[in-house]
Amino acid sequence: MILEVAILQVIPGQEQDFEKNFTAASLIISSMKGYIGHELHRCMEEAGKYLLLVRWDTLESHTVGFRESAEYLEWKSLLHHFYDPFPTVEHYELAYKNA
Repeated sequence: MILEVAILQVIPGQEQDFEKNFTAASLIISSMKGYIGHELHRCMEEAGKYLLLVRWDTLESHTVGFRESAEYLEWKSLLHHFYDPFPTVEHYELAYKNA
């Protein structure tokens, strides 16, 4: 399992519209091959800051399967105009898990 991590900084005053669009975009990403699950967290200390966590079965499920799909273009049109600056996306693999 691969964990995609992105810190999203939403333009001030657009948080409500972003969250509404994110709900619609969630239907897109959750339909993709290799998708396992995702979470969006709102920062408690900084307005407009969110943490996006997406679980994929492989790195390629995200970087190729999703990002090179027609569905990604719809995802982009729903969400990317809310970000300033544009987020850095990183991928993590499990190093340790407490049973």
